[in-house]
Amino acid sequence: MGRCGVITILFLVGLAASAWSLNEGGASVKDFILYENIEQAEIPSTDSFALQGMHIYDDGHFTFVNDGITWSSNNESVAVINDDGEIAWTGAPGRAVIEASDGTYQDQIVLVNSVDRHHGGNDVLKQTTQRHAVIPDAIEGMTVEEKVGQMLMPAFRTWGHENVTQMLPGLEQLVKQHHLGGVILFGGNMQTPAQTTELIADYQASSEKYGMLIGADQEGGLVQRIPFGTGMPGNMILGAGNDPDMTKETGRVIGTELQSLGINMNMAPSIDVNNNPDNPVIGVRSFGEDPGAVAKHGIAYMKGLQATGVAATAKHFPGHGDTAVDSHIGSPEVGHDRHRLSNVEWVPFQKAMDHDVDAMMTAHVTLPDIDPRTVHSVNSGKDITLPATLSDRVLTDLMRDEMGYDGVIFTDALEMNAISAHFEPADAAIRAVKAGSDIIVMPVALEEVAKGMVDAVKQGEIDEKNIDASIERILELKIKRGIVKEEHPPPLEEKVTRAEETVRSKDHLAVEEQAAAQGVTVVKNEQQALPIQARTGDEEVVVIGTKYAETLARAMKAHHPGVEAIPLPENGRISDEQWQKIRQADNVVAETHTSDADMRRMDHPQMEMVRRVDKEMTYPLITVAVRNPYDLTAYPEVDGHLAQYGTTHANFAASAGVLFGNINPEGRLPVAIPSTDGGILYDVGDGVTYE
Repeated sequence: MGRCGVITILFLVGLAASAWSLNEGGASVKDFILYENIEQAEIPSTDSFALQGMHIYDDGHFTFVNDGITWSSNNESVAVINDDGEIAWTGAPGRAVIEASDGTYQDQIVLVNSVDRHHGGNDVLKQTTQRHAVIPDAIEGMTVEEKVGQMLMPAFRTWGHENVTQMLPGLEQLVKQHHLGGVILFGGNMQTPAQTTELIADYQASSEKYGMLIGADQEGGLVQRIPFGTGMPGNMILGAGNDPDMTKETGRVIGTELQSLGINMNMAPSIDVNNNPDNPVIGVRSFGEDPGAVAKHGIAYMKGLQATGVAATAKHFPGHGDTAVDSHIGSPEVGHDRHRLSNVEWVPFQKAMDHDVDAMMTAHVTLPDIDPRTVHSVNSGKDITLPATLSDRVLTDLMRDEMGYDGVIFTDALEMNAISAHFEPADAAIRAVKAGSDIIVMPVALEEVAKGMVDAVKQGEIDEKNIDASIERILELKIKRGIVKEEHPPPLEEKVTRAEETVRSKDHLAVEEQAAAQGVTVVKNEQQALPIQARTGDEEVVVIGTKYAETLARAMKAHHPGVEAIPLPENGRISDEQWQKIRQADNVVAETHTSDADMRRMDHPQMEMVRRVDKEMTYPLITVAVRNPYDLTAYPEVDGHLAQYGTTHANFAASAGVLFGNINPEGRLPVAIPSTDGGILYDVGDGVTYE
């Protein structure tokens, strides 16, 4: 080979080695820093972690870089660092300066091990200077289109009537064209850990400059988007168990699974105070009706989640707990005055703000005492009260100025009827931004909204200074949680292996089982109805119900083989043959399930069925409220009743254990059960044990 050929090869190798020196947009590297030196970057509290290098480009954007970095410690008697930036403390006291270089630029950070009688432990001292203040330069280098893109978080559930489960050319084009800052995933997007991990990796790869927020509503219990994950038993059963450590552990398990898949933002926890039994949308998604208890568990969940590196979102501000309308369908109103709101609904949100929650999500509710202004509905032609999501008096005056919140504000989905039924897509998004929202979640008509927001900024309808403030908050969140585009991401195979090992691990399933067992509540136990005395396999136990009889019976068979399900039609009608089985059984368990006030009416078929069976029987009837715990209102005469607060496998397994006495019930009601005359049958804290 001649000399020209050698030179050509060396030139090509040089181009490959510096491929990220010039990115897709033509920007070139102007600096190399350590991520941990950025003010907003959170340093792990564990002693074992790896430092992370970052390239800063001349247009202000930044990326993580791992390859080609040289690391050194000036005092290996205190701390040693390997070629991957992983720190190993020796245990000896002293100070070590860690230096990192990409071959052109270098940066330093200081490690200190203090060992004396008064203070001990390892500390990392940031070397924060002007070069580490990356956010102002990033904002200055963005176009209006790029700024607006960071504020949009659509959901691509389907494409051409098919679920989006892989990156498609048209989808990738939309991400690039609109410079999208994030997406939110739903169950239809996620089939397996491997497929989900690949889809998310492709989303991150499609972003040209900045890491993307990948969000999901993985609350646990009733709302869980990952169909193959450890579902956890839900918030209300955690409130019933009243063990904040378990709530924190639940948040940690959920966060660990999300993080393993690449989901970096959880749209949870729901910290609404559910003090309205007729609430059709919150219910068991709440920790309960006591504001202090909701705050305590909400913060515990949040801390467990954030400890995994996943961002937490407290929702739904200013409170969706005392509503009788689902904002997915209609326009709910919270009609209380400021005094009541500040002492009930806002308590958990203020506590979450005070404990550094990453983000807040708004509710599409109206608060006439805070903002009575009306706007014209484009569809109905009538005037409606301005929803909180679009109200500057709620988001800016109240949340920002009065309550002191300076984090990211997400809208709830703008495709929900409380918004989409009354406002044009771009108008809704513009109103939300002007009100104080930073990120528009699930806008209707993405391209129309993106163009409308860009035009509104360029024409002065939206002050660009306000947009810049939103971008600053968004980038602060991304840096804080390490959501930064990677120049050389780990191989997909490594990510998939980790996800498959993490999701539904034995340890996670054990936490789920324990959380459910701690919360099942025996509300009523007269005539020694509970536990079921099935000492041999001869006793006949029948389970009746209109929806979950077979599910509950399967769980009960793990404790006693003589369990038979009698599933009933929706009208609750019991055939002669079924009546015969019921009368011959040694024990009868009836399940009911309610999600709204109509299902809890005295004349609802499932409630009439329970009372009819109870009247016919000469021995105690045991009832199980599968979802909402309020069902006892409609059949208060039964002798034995327990609340399980959810429909996951763990919920049913825990109830089965309690029914047969293999689990001693420890749960206490986190909400009051009302009577039909407006009084209270059972109050917060009620519940009985077998001991």
